[in-house]
Amino acid sequence: MSFNMPPGFRFYPTDEELVVHFLHRKTMLLPCHPDIIPDLDLYPYDPWDLNGKAMAEGNKCYFYSRKTQSRVTGSGYWQPFGAKDEPIYSTSGHRIGIKKYYEFYIGQPNSKGAKTNWVMQEFRLSDSSSSTSARSSRSSRRNSNNVDYSKWVVCRVYENDGDDGDDDGIELSCLDEVFLSMDDLDEISLPN
Repeated sequence: MSFNMPPGFRFYPTDEELVVHFLHRKTMLLPCHPDIIPDLDLYPYDPWDLNGKAMAEGNKCYFYSRKTQSRVTGSGYWQPFGAKDEPIYSTSGHRIGIKKYYEFYIGQPNSKGAKTNWVMQEFRLSDSSSSTSARSSRSSRRNSNNVDYSKWVVCRVYENDGDDGDDDGIELSCLDEVFLSMDDLDEISLPN
């Protein structure tokens, strides 16, 4: 997907920004400017096929999808991992959403699949937020299309390269890397 963005624009939203400024607005049927995250039915697509269909920035793809129990694609399936859902809090301390992690396996869900490096973070509104959104979206609908917008999630998919997949865009300078690579600070001699 290509968007007409100003030079230098980078899309690196925090978890809170994904939930508050994108997912919440979508469930409330409010416009989001610029409207850069597409709606995508994830499950026919393998993760390596998302580029060009989802909002891509760096090695991460973002898209809205419907909550579903079936997470099977053409070549494999998404399997949840981690002990439990991770709550997302606003800067004011309110619980606003939930993040769930999935790993992609090649093969059939009924058999032992081959684990890949692909990871999906699925963000959904917390129960209190989604029930409020559902009431508001039902009351604000002008036509009777049977779409329940409280059932939307926003997904971040990436190929894990050994870190946790969540860099904050912090890059170290060459000097920082040199100092961090030193294992004994006594070796550094400072002028008197």
